[in-house]
This record gives sequence, structure tokens and C-alpha cells, in this order.
Amino acid sequence: KQLSDSKGASAALSTEVAVLSMRRAMRGFIGPKDIFRNPEAIFRFCEPTTGVDAKSSQNSIDITLGNKARWGQGPSPFNLVLTHSGSDFAICGMHFKIGLYEHQSAGALDGLVSLLVKEPSILKAGADAIERINVVAYEPAFGIIGDPAKKDPRTRQSADHSMAFIVSRMLQKALTQGIPSSHQEAWKLLMLAPVDYGREALFDPATRALMQKITFDHGGPDYDKRYPDGIPTSMEINIKGGAKFSSGMVMYPPGHARNTTADLKELLSTKNKMMGDIVFADTASYEEFLKPLTNIKALSPADLQDIYSFDWNKMRQHPCIDGARPTPNSKL
Repeated sequence: KQLSDSKGASAALSTEVAVLSMRRAMRGFIGPKDIFRNPEAIFRFCEPTTGVDAKSSQNSIDITLGNKARWGQGPSPFNLVLTHSGSDFAICGMHFKIGLYEHQSAGALDGLVSLLVKEPSILKAGADAIERINVVAYEPAFGIIGDPAKKDPRTRQSADHSMAFIVSRMLQKALTQGIPSSHQEAWKLLMLAPVDYGREALFDPATRALMQKITFDHGGPDYDKRYPDGIPTSMEINIKGGAKFSSGMVMYPPGHARNTTADLKELLSTKNKMMGDIVFADTASYEEFLKPLTNIKALSPADLQDIYSFDWNKMRQHPCIDGARPTPNSKL
């Protein structure tokens, strides 16, 4: 059931469509031209615009919706603004994940890191002393990854969309490893890796015990209006005996396009190395593969053709994070 929900299947489905589209393109399929104004394009189906009357052209087919003819030449249903200069490009507003987690949980994770760095007594008290962890978030984060039903994830895909699991796993790492005094170094140390979503981590009793202490509140209009400009989230940790520690509202966590406090390049370098260690046998192999990527602007078209070439026989071998692979049944 969990693996079948839209979030769990979305990556596989989109990859399937991408591969299918590529194979179609290799066979010559190019699709309709001028996707914004073409009368057969999806945009004209959804929002018809006034086209050429069927009587004025033998090639037009009069399919009228209200007073709008979809067939025939017509304008785009929305303004097309094209540019070739300036600095306000959409890609500059993209966000980066500092580790592996659902994007909308970034505010909660940064709230946790900030609290642990600012209040080291939380870790010193230990997991048993933590009475409650309350996360206040905006919609849609509250309704999607804050869903109480996701407090019992059974697959990597469902864990990736469970704020309770994501926050608990990072907190458990901090309880086990300790935490640096620097916010930047804390993010680097506690960064969630693929192994943090493996079977052992997924059913770790300590992580699951922390999950049961997490509650969620919807922040209401004050939080909702601040999204998508930021990721408005706050966290409060209650310690047995009455002590309370609050992160305050987090708007632009590390990795967010509007964050100005974190060293993004260093954090991404740490993430890349963490992921590279899964694949490459040694540091030299990793750096050799990375070199053309960091120098991509200077590469020739021929160099770009082989930029991702890799000998999979040299991939580092390690146990599957989901446990032993099942033995194929030869009778099937």
C-alpha cells in the first residue's frame, strides 16, 4: 500500500516515461510543433483561444467551445515572455537538498540542527528525557509529510515522505555521534544518506521511539502565506521536568535559494562526496570523474558526449541497504 501511493511511485513512473519518450524520439517522433499556439497542443485544449473560422479555410475544422474556435491559427492562451539577458533566471530560484529528504522537511531539519547547536543540553539529557517534539508547518507540508499515518513507514519511499521519520533519524544520528558547535559543521555531520533509509535504519527501535514523540500542528494563515517564498516551519522540544526549547520560525534553511547564511558550495561538496563514496572505489577515482563536471563550461561537444561514462565493473561493492536480495524462484 505505501509503495503504491503517488509519492512512492512518482520517481519510477517519471523515469519510465522519460525512457519511453527517448526511445520514441530515437525513432523519429517529434510531437506537435509550436506547443503554445498549435491547435492540437495541450495548452489550446485546456484554454481555447479564438482561431480562424472554419469557413475561411478549407483546412480548418470548426470545433467551437462557447465563442472560441480551438482549431485554426490562434494566439497562445497565456503571455509568452522571452528573454536573452539579465540575471533573473528561474534556475537561480532552485533549491538544493542538503542530504536526502523530502524538500518540505528542510525547515524542520534546520530547526532541529539550530536547536541542537544552540542548546547542547538536549543531547546531554538523552532520548529518554525528551518528552515531546512539536513541529508547526504550512500547507501542503502539514498535510503530506506531516500525515500521522506516515509514522509507520515500511519502505524507503514512504520514509522519504515521513517528516516524523526524517526528523527522528537526524536526531538519532546526533544522539549517537554528538554534534559540532558550528551550524555548518552540524549539517555536514548529520546529513542524511541513503543508508539512513535502509532496512536497518527504517526499523531501528531508537529511531521509531523518537517518532512516537513527534506531533504536528498546522501553522494556519500566518504560515501558509509565507509559502512558497520560504519553507515556514518551527520546532519545539519539550524536556521532562518542564524545559522547553523553540527554534523560532525557519524560512530559508540551507539549500534554499534565499538562504544567505550557509556555505552552500561546501555543503554540496560534502553531499557529493557522501554519494560518491557509495560508487567509487577510492578518492582518486571520484575526483577524476568529478573533474569534467566542475569544468563543464570549458568542455567541447565531443567531451560532453562522454561526461557520464563510467565502467560499472569498477563500482564499489557493498551490502544492499534493504537487506539480502531474495533468491529468484526458478519455477516462476
